[in-house]
Amino acid sequence: MLNQYETESVRKAFSDFGWMQKKIGLNTTRAIKKRLDQLRASLNFSIYLAADLGKPHSLAGDFKGYYGIAITGNVRLIIKPDAANLESETLKNWDTVIIKGVVDYHGRKNEWLVP
Repeated sequence: MLNQYETESVRKAFSDFGWMQKKIGLNTTRAIKKRLDQLRASLNFSIYLAADLGKPHSLAGDFKGYYGIAITGNVRLIIKPDAANLESETLKNWDTVIIKGVVDYHGRKNEWLVP
């Protein structure tokens, strides 16, 4: 699957794992890279959902239309299928996701770790 980025700053952050490691630590950075590699290896978003890697789940509220993928206990990679709708038939044919970033949503506030 192809990865695109919601903003240029997100693209830069995900292009520099050295910077990311300094900002959020080695273990979290490795876990993020692992999930990105798994996304890239999937032929489409439907296959990724079926594999259940990182327990992808649809989000609500401010993140409606996005999915969270577990990195650590409270840290999630936030992505959105670049699709017209989120119907399962559409997702079978969609091979691109848009990466919003990495957030720690412990408690009631969202702390963006990347970017």
